[in-house]
Amino acid sequence: MKGIILAGGTGTRLRPMTNIINKHLLPVGKYPMIHYAIRKMAEAGITQLMLVTGKQSAGLYTEYIGSGKPWGVQVTYGIQDEAGGIAHALGIAESFVRPGEKLMVLLGDNLFEDSLKQAANEFQRQKGGARVFLKKVSDPERYGVPELVDGRIVRIVEKPEHPPSHYAVTGIYLYDSNVFNVIRSLKPSTRGELEITDVNNAYAAAGELSYSMLSGWWTDAGTHRSLMEAGIRLMGREQP
Repeated sequence: MKGIILAGGTGTRLRPMTNIINKHLLPVGKYPMIHYAIRKMAEAGITQLMLVTGKQSAGLYTEYIGSGKPWGVQVTYGIQDEAGGIAHALGIAESFVRPGEKLMVLLGDNLFEDSLKQAANEFQRQKGGARVFLKKVSDPERYGVPELVDGRIVRIVEKPEHPPSHYAVTGIYLYDSNVFNVIRSLKPSTRGELEITDVNNAYAAAGELSYSMLSGWWTDAGTHRSLMEAGIRLMGREQP
């Protein structure tokens, strides 16, 4: 299984800090945010990774991560020349994934407690499809929210005014290699971007979208408060 870490974006909600540095390099506890995504991949047994980021920050990432040796992984770098959405960033990794391979995708600002090893192993054994990870939250209207019918995701609604459930779709995804065909079929959203929710809904429409529940804490460290809270949680727990 290949691992894809998406670490682009402009970090609008974290300005002014992100005026000078990519948000995934901001400190969380003792380490830059990106450190934890690499460690989660390594813990899951995934050792061949691609990190996709913007050209402005590529040098800083290579300076900190290098080849990935400190984590026991091999890191390749992909460059997203301009903002085009999460699905567009994922599409950059197509040449990194061989036909028939599975892939785990992490958004670099997602910080969480659970191990992904069991879910990765289960997904590796299944024929194909996609899997998302859900977390029960008090404010689902801030996220992509799954509509569940008889234990199955029938669709995901992005930032709904009236959420169909109390779960958020986190930035952790598992896909088969057909995901790149799905991405090529997408049309830009009203924001002019290729949306990962549209990718997941294509799998849901085909009856090929499964899910796992996160039991431990989770946050998308995209705001000043969530960044601070994540640092407090991780301070003292970090491992190299």
